[in-house]
Amino acid sequence: MVQARKSSVIAALLLVAFCGAVVNANAATGSRPKVRAITAFVHLDRARYESQISEALSVLHAAKREFESRGYQVETLRIVTQPLGELVRGQTDAQALAFLANLDALSAKEGFIPHVGPAMQRDDDDPRTMQLLARALATLPNIEGNAVLADEHGIHWNVIRASARLVKYVAEHHPPTGGDFNFSGIAMVKPYGPFFPGTYHDGDGKRFSVGLESANVVQDVFARVHGDFPVAVAELTKALTIHARMIQDASEKVAAATGWRYMGLDTSPAPLGDVSIGAAMESYMGARFGSSGTLTAAFAITTAEKAIPVKHIGFSGLMIPVAEDKILAKRWAQDTLKVDSLLAYSAVCGTGLDALPLPGNVTEDQLVRMFGDVASLASKWNKPLTARLLPVHGKLAGDSTSFGGPYLFNTTLQPLP
Repeated sequence: MVQARKSSVIAALLLVAFCGAVVNANAATGSRPKVRAITAFVHLDRARYESQISEALSVLHAAKREFESRGYQVETLRIVTQPLGELVRGQTDAQALAFLANLDALSAKEGFIPHVGPAMQRDDDDPRTMQLLARALATLPNIEGNAVLADEHGIHWNVIRASARLVKYVAEHHPPTGGDFNFSGIAMVKPYGPFFPGTYHDGDGKRFSVGLESANVVQDVFARVHGDFPVAVAELTKALTIHARMIQDASEKVAAATGWRYMGLDTSPAPLGDVSIGAAMESYMGARFGSSGTLTAAFAITTAEKAIPVKHIGFSGLMIPVAEDKILAKRWAQDTLKVDSLLAYSAVCGTGLDALPLPGNVTEDQLVRMFGDVASLASKWNKPLTARLLPVHGKLAGDSTSFGGPYLFNTTLQPLP
């Protein structure tokens, strides 16, 4: 028995060493992903929230050190609280806003992104909480949140209407870079995903999950494999599995050391800046994003992501964030993709209508219809989707956006049907 255990340990160490060697080889060719997010889930007590945040940060920093020791750059550290209504229960609006402002300031000081969970989860939830979130998003630079448009109980039409009102309010009371970027309507989304703003939890806390930024890995694989679906899926699965297993091994090591529970890895190949999922998909198709074959490219990526043999959490599919991706923003300006085509692609991947730039004169009714379409599609196929809609106040169809900062690409606003 002892000898068998020793053999198992030796085999495991050899596997880790082999994976590390392969990772180093891949790094030389530029195919190493980044860790986009290490996300902690906490259940805050307002009387001692600072010490709880400090504990969560100690876990996040331990994970960051472990990933960096294995050669992975970490982009962001994130913390998710219990749902907003529970977080501020018993407070007046003024007290709640003051508490959220303190949390926002603490996040800037300590270098994490804060998320205060859903403001509404059911149609009979208090809409005051959505109004509170709207005011927070319009005035605080870091706070993020969402609302549940649909879940296993059905589509929540009151939540959809409240979400449309929130998006309009925030667009009209926040600079062009947009507090709406920090809000999404979520449908059929399970808890504990690492990516913002489409995440939440309602448990005891002391858990964490991880999300990758791996569009560059997809680009490297699709640059070698053009239009061959089975080969592309197999090669992409193999390339991503190397990194996913290393991240999982590191995460489990952190969990064992801290006593926090590791919830899983969202293997979605998130793009950022010049790391473009649109460019990767165009390499596969040999055509512009939005052309025939785009849906197949989306399906190939999602199929590969789902096949990675690790503990999955969140979407683990494909993200198409229009304004966050250089090529997607360009194709939106060229009108090669539309709202309906994005929904069609979401039928085989995710995440719905993500970072979608809209004219500032979009109406609440139009927003309700878009949120409703995402909720309907997610409910029909029991798949997680989100809607992050970005009206640009003062801009009309045909105008150029004026997004600031390094993470949003400017584009031309398109008319809505």
